[in-house]
Amino acid sequence: MTTEVAPSSATAAPPAPGGGRPRRRRTARWVAGIALVVVVAVVAVLATRPSYQAEEALSPLVGHQAPPISTTTVTGQRFSLAAERGRWVILNFFASWCVPCQEEEPELVAFAYQHRQAGGPLLVSVVFEDTDAAAAAFQRAEGATWPTLTDPGTKIALAYGVTSPPETFLISPTGVVAAHIYGAVTTSFLDRQLARAERSFG
Repeated sequence: MTTEVAPSSATAAPPAPGGGRPRRRRTARWVAGIALVVVVAVVAVLATRPSYQAEEALSPLVGHQAPPISTTTVTGQRFSLAAERGRWVILNFFASWCVPCQEEEPELVAFAYQHRQAGGPLLVSVVFEDTDAAAAAFQRAEGATWPTLTDPGTKIALAYGVTSPPETFLISPTGVVAAHIYGAVTTSFLDRQLARAERSFG
């Protein structure tokens, strides 16, 4: 007599082929979707925020006499910072290859035009790690008319601690460094900084 043994209920049935794959696929799609949303959000922020964000930066020069400058302009004229005593000097380090400098230049042109009256603040540019020819061509194209200084061996940049353009220094009529600005300025930002420096340094 043959006895049939019923299959035990404790023995698990083999999983259906591919049983765990749909869940893994759904998880992968969720992760990919979240990553896409994050990328889109980052791109949107970068696209809408200003490409220049000037801010006042620390410098050991602030409150002290500005390092002397005696050099030539890219057009061959002599320039001495000491000769400009009695007026504010806006000393701006730039390069033609610098993207923030390219964005800043029209703002500087507007600032110079607004302050073109006799005795007003004088804008002075210093070429930073660029050829004089490229710097001069860049400024001609932008309509800059203020003195642009050559800096062989980056001696002026080293004296002022400049590491990356654009950087700007506000120098008082008495020759004292009143402010150091890092990043590309706007006309309104520069006006506010100048007004603040005038209250503090006369």
